Amino acid sequence: MIIGNRKTSYLEDEKILNNNYKKAFVFGMIALAIALPFFADDYTILMASLVGIMLIAVVGVNVVIGYTGLLSLGHAGFVAIGAYSVSIIHNLLGEWGVPDVLQPWLALPGAMGVAALIGILVGLPSLRVKGIYLAVATLSANFIIIFLIEIDTFSQWTGGRLGLTTPDPNFFGWVLDSQREVYALIAFCAFATILMVQNLFRTRVGRAFIAIREKDYSAEILGVSLLKYKLTSFAISAACCGLAGAMAAYFYAKVLPEQFELALSLQLVAALIVGGMGRTMGPVFGTIIIVLVPEILKISMGAMMGSSIEAAQLRAPIQEIVFGGLIIGFVLFEPLGISQIMDRFFRALNRWPFARG
Repeated sequence: MIIGNRKTSYLEDEKILNNNYKKAFVFGMIALAIALPFFADDYTILMASLVGIMLIAVVGVNVVIGYTGLLSLGHAGFVAIGAYSVSIIHNLLGEWGVPDVLQPWLALPGAMGVAALIGILVGLPSLRVKGIYLAVATLSANFIIIFLIEIDTFSQWTGGRLGLTTPDPNFFGWVLDSQREVYALIAFCAFATILMVQNLFRTRVGRAFIAIREKDYSAEILGVSLLKYKLTSFAISAACCGLAGAMAAYFYAKVLPEQFELALSLQLVAALIVGGMGRTMGPVFGTIIIVLVPEILKISMGAMMGSSIEAAQLRAPIQEIVFGGLIIGFVLFEPLGISQIMDRFFRALNRWPFARG
């Protein structure tokens, strides 16, 4: 019976894709994402783009909750900051006469930077409180951000309750003015975000995050600065969510405040729980499930009940019940989420025919 994998170097031990089945799965997903615009219809591109946008945000949530162990329910606010900031910066650069081809290269880092700064401010309570108290504090920050977007004081920049028209980015003279074209940018940013965050946890900073998650007092005794690393965690997480918001602004013709309210924060956390907290592929699996479940319900209920108003009214509570059931089920029976299930599956494939169970 095979009871382990023989490794002959530290480099081999550090590999993420440590068997051929994992490599085939990941490279197959990359190939599918690249090929999708050439054969998929508009509806499939829409769903894939929504998965990509939410995936970037869930990767950011994973930094704070999954790796640093700080419970946050306010990340929808960071997504909103990214969406509004990138649009506002584009408008300002246009007024200042900056060429269109340079605007995205300034607006995207600018939006991520603004989101990171707000993330540091929102993360300050984590130095004094934790658990449910920190969740309430970050949730309050989400409400404050949406309130500031909607009030008349800033409506000349944010558009208030009427929303803000978003720009079409121009990369090297290529104007991304269709959803199919923006999908390519979203897919690239999603893969780049996963890769960069995964490699972050091979560094001193990432190990400090994990030490704080396991026991913050012990980490502090060992020389880990809670002030520095907790705020760094919030900054990186908020920057990822800001990038997701910027992608949403490029994808949609208009952004509205109600797109970034509590429901989005709960969806981000639900996707992380279902997929697996503190795992590289957890956000990927969780995001796919959370985005596709409503569509599967819509299609199945449409087939059973038709496209009546009653069916649409019934679908909303059923969707919430399904989400709640998924979260409860994974918390009780598989706390490490779908990622752990897939790991067991790939290990079994790798050791076949000796694997059991």
